[in-house]
Amino acid sequence: MTEDPRGALERLITAFHEHFAIARQGDDADAEALESAEETLRDAFFTYDDELFTGFGVELPFDLLDDDYDEDEDYEEDEDFEDDEDSDDGFVDVDD
Repeated sequence: MTEDPRGALERLITAFHEHFAIARQGDDADAEALESAEETLRDAFFTYDDELFTGFGVELPFDLLDDDYDEDEDYEEDEDFEDDEDSDDGFVDVDD
């Protein structure tokens, strides 16, 4: 990155303002304009995060996840799993 952290911060703030201006229109918002503002905001966030770390060695306390990211991606529900209160799992319920 060739930007400075302050410039990246200003672009991030501007991107937030532009996104807000479109988002506040609610259902009347132009879908393409909103999508463009979201992409600009995402790019500005990543740039600021990178510049902050590169310039000062500091990370933001949160991350944006890719739309394709699914934290349960590797988790597949076991159809054979039984959530039976009476199953013998080694624990005795006080009501038994």
